[in-house]
Amino acid sequence: MLRRLTEAGGTTSLSGLERSTGLARSTVDRITATLTRMGYVRLDGRDATLTPQVMELGNAYLAALRLPALLSARADRLADELDESVSLAVADHDGIRFIHQATRRRAMSLSFRIGDLLPAERTAPGPLFATEWTDEEWQSWRARRTRDPRNRDFPTVPPPPAGNAWSDEEFTRRTARAAQESCALDDELIEPGLVAVSVPVRDPRTARIACVASVVSHTSRHTSADLRETLLPRLRLAVAAMEEDLRRAPRPEPGPPPAGLATWTGASKQELGRGFIESLARGLTVLAAFDEGRAELTLTEIAKATGLARATARRALITYEHLGLVTPTPHRAFALTPQVLSLGFPPLSRTSLPRIAAPHLTALTDAVQETTSLAVLTERGDEIQYTARATATHVMSVDIAVGTRLPAPSTAMGRLLLTDPSAAEPYTLIEEEQEQGVRAIAVPIHDREGRVIAALDAATHVARRTAEQCVDDILPALRATATHIETDLHTASRFTHVPLT
Repeated sequence: MLRRLTEAGGTTSLSGLERSTGLARSTVDRITATLTRMGYVRLDGRDATLTPQVMELGNAYLAALRLPALLSARADRLADELDESVSLAVADHDGIRFIHQATRRRAMSLSFRIGDLLPAERTAPGPLFATEWTDEEWQSWRARRTRDPRNRDFPTVPPPPAGNAWSDEEFTRRTARAAQESCALDDELIEPGLVAVSVPVRDPRTARIACVASVVSHTSRHTSADLRETLLPRLRLAVAAMEEDLRRAPRPEPGPPPAGLATWTGASKQELGRGFIESLARGLTVLAAFDEGRAELTLTEIAKATGLARATARRALITYEHLGLVTPTPHRAFALTPQVLSLGFPPLSRTSLPRIAAPHLTALTDAVQETTSLAVLTERGDEIQYTARATATHVMSVDIAVGTRLPAPSTAMGRLLLTDPSAAEPYTLIEEEQEQGVRAIAVPIHDREGRVIAALDAATHVARRTAEQCVDDILPALRATATHIETDLHTASRFTHVPLT
């Protein structure tokens, strides 16, 4: 179901899930209830929507892989230097998956997201990965090409047009050339106008390809020949620096594993009864047990990290190995595969703070029956911009549209955002300064580093609530909502950039 929701863009109806999965409606309802309890899915009427918390599964893979943490800064700097999009990708059988993207904001911009799967033969990284394929992997690729010549198994790419550039023989020739030149080109293989050049980033311990770095452009800016002549040399320099970063990277120290997962799932089963599928929840906790410093885990280590019985953990691992989500390692352990990114990560990898906050603001407004808003400081630093809003139903209510800018000192959110971070107040309350009759109370929103990046407020009329009632009745709900927003934000922003507006 997580994969079907991912393919649907993150939201679909329960009846749509019933059709796409082939499961009985009662089973769909139980799975949805379990995923909702875990915080991975939110029910909006008859629709199921993925939440940022489901990204913890993809985060576990990316953290264990370590490549985004070690190489993303180099990729971002190269994108700034070239003013072109730069991506990092890993192999996933006969396809590739993106693990990092530094994109440029243009009218013609890339729609691919972190975690998206593309067919190897229609990409620049594909021939480079294919240089390391075994005979069995080549046979598997040819079987897939025969079974799926129109790339229906890859919904993120348009169907290929007829032509020799997409033939098996041409991909074989591209692979041979990639092996000789240690680079590869995508000359409008995905769609007309899109061009890219790629260089492998090799693991210094094994000399095998750890990932592939690519510079992606459009023919209105660069031809494929131009990419090779002008951008390839700078890409090679960046890749050399990436490989040096990998060589110098210290071994990661494993952090504390998640605790109490088995106890939590047991309590949830006891509370929700048949509506909670404990085996599903416990299985997903196995995936979340991996992290930086825990890239490979034995059965015993997984059981200890999750609190599950060895037999339960073993059944989960057998199931996930069959599904392609984990793979055994030579050290009698298990590791996550790139396919974990297919469990909800792509649709959420380009989320924004307003999108994250919106459902929480709606719940807050329903709870306190007052209009609530989210705002950030503008680049000038003396104004706030409203970025999300949930309006309460009153004859008299505060009505400020999303996008509105107001002088920061005259608003509760603005005054809080202007406060010296070293002496930040836990909340700000203003009385009839923004407008006569309006009383507002605001709390801060912090990023992963603890910096105040936004503010959340509730606004009321002075006749409806006193200042003391705002502090006693609204402030606790505001703080709880801020915590929920921060939790989602911190999960979503671990390996992706989350815009504030």
